[in-house]
Amino acid sequence: MSDLFSQRAKEHFRRNAPLAERMRPSTLDDVAGQSDACGPGSAMRAALSVGELRSMIFWGPPGTGKTTLARIVAAQSGHAFVALSATGSGVKDVRAAIEGAATRLKYDNKSTLVFIDEIHRFNKGQQDSLLHAMEDGTITLIGATTENPSFEINSAILSRSLLVVLKQLDNDALNTILDRAIHDPDAGLAKWDVQLADDARELLLRYAQGDARSLLNALELAAIKSRAAMAEAGKDGATKIDEEIVGEALGKRALIYDKSGEEHYNLASALIKSMRGSDPDAAAYYTVRMLEGGESPRFVVRRLAIFASEDIGNADPQALTLAASAIQVVELIGLPEALYTLTQLATYLALAPKSDSAKRALYAAKGLIDQHGPLPVPLKIRNAPTAMMKNLGYGKEYNYPHSLEDGYSPEGYLPDAIADAKLYEPLERGFEREHIKRMEWIAKKRAEAGE
Repeated sequence: MSDLFSQRAKEHFRRNAPLAERMRPSTLDDVAGQSDACGPGSAMRAALSVGELRSMIFWGPPGTGKTTLARIVAAQSGHAFVALSATGSGVKDVRAAIEGAATRLKYDNKSTLVFIDEIHRFNKGQQDSLLHAMEDGTITLIGATTENPSFEINSAILSRSLLVVLKQLDNDALNTILDRAIHDPDAGLAKWDVQLADDARELLLRYAQGDARSLLNALELAAIKSRAAMAEAGKDGATKIDEEIVGEALGKRALIYDKSGEEHYNLASALIKSMRGSDPDAAAYYTVRMLEGGESPRFVVRRLAIFASEDIGNADPQALTLAASAIQVVELIGLPEALYTLTQLATYLALAPKSDSAKRALYAAKGLIDQHGPLPVPLKIRNAPTAMMKNLGYGKEYNYPHSLEDGYSPEGYLPDAIADAKLYEPLERGFEREHIKRMEWIAKKRAEAGE
């Protein structure tokens, strides 16, 4: 009777579960695009082959096979499989899983693999609740995360776990997954005789962005839409899927972008490095990608304004003026219109001549302050608003430059202890060439005054 029930359950699953669930690989050999993580020679395979399964952290983008791999590892190692999601579970659920694992080990002599999806969402205390059970062998932990484990996972758990890095799936892997789903007679869509046009395939790949789950969900939606249209028209036969059907089925995809996670920092870094490398195309791409993904325009314009001083500076003083104007546009107008302004600014900054002279002057000044402390300001350049200050020598012998020829006084203004320090060193780039000429003229005037 139990075998009959099991068979019915399997049939129900094949008919009603989403395509992405039905097409989950059942062996490591069936996992597409992750040869480094689970292919021949990988640490995971080696551990399974000798029966020495250890706790693991799976780190990778969505839809790359983290949950699938955990299930395969549990099945091949003979472990019981207990799945939790950090978004809906707490310490109570973790303790229940551990107690169940202890009971299973004591009475059935069966080990338990506890899989925690999005483990980075557990706080430190919740993560710490796993440690003792990991150490005494009550459970083997597999944690799945889309965030950098070095930032989000307790070091104690990391030190006891094998880190398995899963890559975003490339188009070769996605095409393999597509073809399996189309032609699989049991779990796939072979019964519908799907004919996928090349342009539809390309759109599905772009939509998926390396995510197998999204790919299969999109394929299934398009196939259902095509079948529905055929039924309405009273037609039968092959299920034809073209680009138009895929587009209608999907609508506009939300970009993968986590404003508080690693991708936030990856894209911000990419934007800055693209502008620093004078690539306006990449600068425009990353600016728009961040904003389309939901990033605050205030964050983007702040980064652009900082870049205008840090990486361009006086090589093109207009850059900072444009950045300040863009800040006003963002505040007064906002998105979506400010997209034009921010893209204009990003491309301008990318093509502007670059100089880090202002940044080097900043750190040189900080270095002098750290070395010498708060040196006293020379008396001659101090204000003297009171008679007492004048009697103490404040402002004495100060030469007002505007009253002198050329509007320049050759005296120095730094504290005596660092009178000869040189902090600002302009480069032969952009407008800083004019600064070099001016500084050469000043040096000549000072030399003449010293004769």
